[in-house]
This record gives sequence, structure tokens and C-alpha cells, in this order.
Amino acid sequence: MKKFFIGKVKQVGVISIVSIVVLSYGLFFYVQGVTEINVRNSLFEQQKDRQLESARSISRNIESDISLVMLMLDGLANSFYFQQGELYSEATKKIMEEKYEQFSPIIDRLFVLDKKDIVTLSITQRGSETFVGNDLSLREWVSESKNTLKPVFSNGFERQGIYTIFITHPVVNRDSKEYIGMVVTSIPTVKFFSHYGNVKDSGTPFLVAYDKNGIILANGANDDLVGESFFGPTVQNFIEQDNILNNLTRSLLAGHSGHGVYDYGTGERLTTQSAITIDGDTIFSIQLVTPSAQIYSEINQVLFAERMKMFSLLAGTSAAVVVLIVFIIKWSSSLDREVKRRTTELNESNQRLALANEQLKMQEKMQKEFINVAAHELRTPIQPILGLSEILRSRLAKGPEWQGQDLLDIIIRNAKRLQRLAEDILDVTRIESQSLRLKKEQFSLYEMVSSIVEDYRNQIAKTNTGTSSDNSYKGITLILMPSKDDLTVEADKNRIAQVISNLLSNAIKFTRQEPNEEKELSKDVKTILITVEKNDTQNEVTVSIRDAGIGIDSEILPRLFSKFASKSFEGTGLGLFISKSIVEAHGGKIWAENNSGNHLESSGATFRFSLALSIQSTKTFLPQ
Repeated sequence: MKKFFIGKVKQVGVISIVSIVVLSYGLFFYVQGVTEINVRNSLFEQQKDRQLESARSISRNIESDISLVMLMLDGLANSFYFQQGELYSEATKKIMEEKYEQFSPIIDRLFVLDKKDIVTLSITQRGSETFVGNDLSLREWVSESKNTLKPVFSNGFERQGIYTIFITHPVVNRDSKEYIGMVVTSIPTVKFFSHYGNVKDSGTPFLVAYDKNGIILANGANDDLVGESFFGPTVQNFIEQDNILNNLTRSLLAGHSGHGVYDYGTGERLTTQSAITIDGDTIFSIQLVTPSAQIYSEINQVLFAERMKMFSLLAGTSAAVVVLIVFIIKWSSSLDREVKRRTTELNESNQRLALANEQLKMQEKMQKEFINVAAHELRTPIQPILGLSEILRSRLAKGPEWQGQDLLDIIIRNAKRLQRLAEDILDVTRIESQSLRLKKEQFSLYEMVSSIVEDYRNQIAKTNTGTSSDNSYKGITLILMPSKDDLTVEADKNRIAQVISNLLSNAIKFTRQEPNEEKELSKDVKTILITVEKNDTQNEVTVSIRDAGIGIDSEILPRLFSKFASKSFEGTGLGLFISKSIVEAHGGKIWAENNSGNHLESSGATFRFSLALSIQSTKTFLPQ
């Protein structure tokens, strides 16, 4: 009887243990499934919001660039030579070549039509067809612009495998209102939209662009669809007439933003969209498309790792329960320690997840700050350029005896500032799309540094003598330590010069003196020290630039060379990121540290980068 009772107790105990284990595992999988669904939904919503903002940001960038092209055409149409009817003179050609050089990353052709719609002058890439002498009177966009005397965006067409649109601007005499001719530019659509996003690879986030009639101008999913109407049979067969995508695109062409999720057989995708308007008229529209699999790929890895941890924890807990039931007294203390250890692991895991979430928020904040900074940086030079240009034009009308050199200096300086910002943004785009190309050659790094330092010294001299209105260099001196070695490297000369100029410009910016309460600069001269030294043990050369500024903020220092890392009163925070990418593309390294000790100045910071030496020479340089 006793054995029967003990057997029943064991049987009940075993059944109880099995039931507890089964229920625990069932509850685990249920809770895990619900948690993963919630996490995925939350991540998807975050991605949707970020992608909506990205689509709007891209559309604003495109609107800005198209507006600049329109301003360029307007400037040509109202220039002196065009107003005088000189549509094919050397002076007119020179002006057009200067404008083409500035906008060649966007446009591929710039040409002029006379009253009879004959091409009189054309600027394009070397070796390309010029169109000079062609009669374009049958082009609808030519007739429309000529009749309305307004700028016109043409419908696109394919020529030699390249889909292109044209933008016109009539040339009308300001006094007589007589139609003189027309200045026209052409934009290859695929190349143009590739500046703002991926238009080649459908496996990653990509762009689709449309004109106002729904014709596809660029498509990262399929190049063969460029030039086709979205609602035509070719595209509709490709997307299998997906209703969600069709409705989303109709809404886009009507000028509405929004988003949608669909799958027409190539995998689920999230699409956000935004219209591109000029003077209130929609001229283009874009869709930003991301495969859902890419959105979930990173979180799946995290969820899998957490699932395995939780599963292991549950298995260990189950084993502990079994051992606890059999040896409740002997193993109670061990179980307590195990539970505490597991709890610590869970807390650490939660802390890591919280840290990852904070990093995502920080990245989003930095991107928004960059958009604000970039907008400010664009407005800052544009406003004086436009304002002073109007003043200059009105004063020049009074007679040739008026001198406007000071205004021109300000306009040119702000235009160059705009150009530097555009070049920085294009460089970041090339770096992130891994399309940065290096043209390597052998040259003396010391000679390059010496040449750049001399340029800055000349600018400082102009500032000190009052021949320059730019006070950025007031109260600063540059010292380049002499080197006896011919420090030859094999690298992209222009890119390395860009890095050196970036670091010197930063050093000057943070070293330059601020006015005191009486708005006067201190008479003390601050020194920036530059050295170019050879490291024989590692066969490399190191360039150091030591400033006498405020030093690097402790908050910025850990992410100094990442994008948007800036607490400066000016700039976008891209220069050091671009410099780091260029140096690392050459196999070198770049770093920075705050100064300490007594070496000219105890304040400020020192930036360094190193490159591998190429051919060592016995050439000796005399001290500067």
C-alpha cells in the first residue's frame, strides 16, 4: 500500500512537472510571438515616419536644384549680351561656358535659339552633338515657351538610349518687350535623379520619379520602364495591375504625399512619396521604395538572439524546477543564485536594447539638425547674393562710372560658400553610395602642404592690410615646420588637398579671435602650427595641424568624424566626415586630440592624418 501511494505521488509529480514544462513553453512561445509582432509593427511605423521625412527632404533638395537651374537660365536671359541680341558671340559663349561648368553635374547641354528657333550656340560635353544649326520650331515646348513668353518644362524623350527633358526660358528685351530668342538646358533624367538616391538596385531603398503626366523618368526597379507611362500596358503588366500601387501613384500625380504597402510578386515593399513643385506647379513626383525584408532584417537578428536567450533561460529554469522538486532543500541556494544571474543578464539585455533605441533617436535628431543647418547654410549666402545682385543691377543702370567691386566680392564669396556646401553634400552622397573614385599619382606631400599654407598666408596678409573684407583670418599666423625629406606619396592629389584645406579651415575657424565688448579684436596673434613628418618604422608620413582655439567639446569628441557632428556657429558638420572617408580610402588613418602642456599654446586641438610613403628621395628642402 505504501509503495502504491509513493508510486502515485511520483506519477502525479511527474505529470505535474510535465504539465508545468508544457504550459511554460506554450506561454513562452505565445508571449514571444506577441512581443515580436509588436516590435515589428513599432519598427515599421518608425521606418514609415523616417521614410516619409526622407521623401520630403529629397523633394525639397530637387526643388532647390531645379530652382537654381531656373535662376541660372533667368540670369542668362537677362544678361547684357542676351539683352543686346548677341546670341552667338564669343562673349555670350564664354558666359554660357561658365554657367555650364557650374551646373554640369545636373545638366548635360546648354544652348540658344534665335527668333526663328534655330540653334545658334550650344555648350555640351566634348564629343557630343551640338545641335548648332538645327531647326527646333516643331518642338511643342519651343512653341509653348515662345507663345507664352514663360519658362516651360518639356515632356521627355529618348535619344541615343538616354531619356531627357528640356527647360526653356525666353529672352525678352526688358525695355521694348521684344522676343529675342530662347535659352534652353537639357537634363538626363536617370543621371539627374541618381544624385538624390539609388535608381539602379531594387534590393535596397530606391527612387522612382515621374513627370506631371505620369511618365517614368527614373526607376530603381527596372531601367526598361524609363520613358513608359505608369498607367500604360508595359508598366501595368510589370506591376500586375496592383490596385494599392495604382491608387498611391494616382494620389501622387494629384500632388498628394502619403505611403502604401504592397506586393505585386517581387516581395512586400513600403513606398512613401512626395510631389516636387516650382512656383506652385507640380513638375515632378518621386516615390521612395524600401523592401520590407530589409526593414526587418536587422530586427530579426536581434529577435533571434533574444529568442535563443529566452529559450535557454526557460530550458534552464525548467531543469531547475525539476531539480528543485527532487532536491528542494539541497539545491535551493543554488537555484537562488541562478535566478539572480539570469535576472542580471536580462537587465543587461534590456539596457543594450535601450541604448540601441537611444542611438536610433540620436541619429534621427542629428539628421533633422543637419536639415535645419543645411537650410540655414543655404539661406545665409543666397539672401546676400540675391539682395546685392539687385542693388548691383540697379546701380549699374545709373552708369558705368559706378564701382561695385565690394558688392561683387560679397556675392562671389557667398556663391563660393554655396558651391562648397553643394560639393560637400555631393561628396557625402558619393561616399555613402561607395562611388568615390580616386585618381592616384605620385607627388610630394610636403610641397602640397607648403603650397596650401602659402595660399592661406596670402589671404591672411590681405586681411591684415585691409585689402580683403573677410575678417576670418585676423590675428592668426601659420607656421609650417621645415622638412628635409622628399615625402612622396601615391594618392589622389585633389582629394588630399581637400583634406588639408578642410583641416586648415577648421583650425582657422576655431582659432580666429572673436570681438570683445568694444567690438575690437585683440592685438595678440594666435599661432597654428603645421608639421609634415616621416615615420620610418611604419614607412608612412603624418601631417599634423595644431590650432590655438577652444578645443574639442567632450560631447563631440567620441563622434568627431561622423556626419553632422558639429557644435560650431557655422558649417554643416560634414567636412571631417568627408576627410576621414578620403584618408581611409587611401588606406590611411585620421585622428584628433585636445592639446595639453606648454607648446606655443596650451589650448586648442591637434588634428593628424597619415598616409603610406611611396618613393623616398634624397631631395632636401630649405626651411620656409
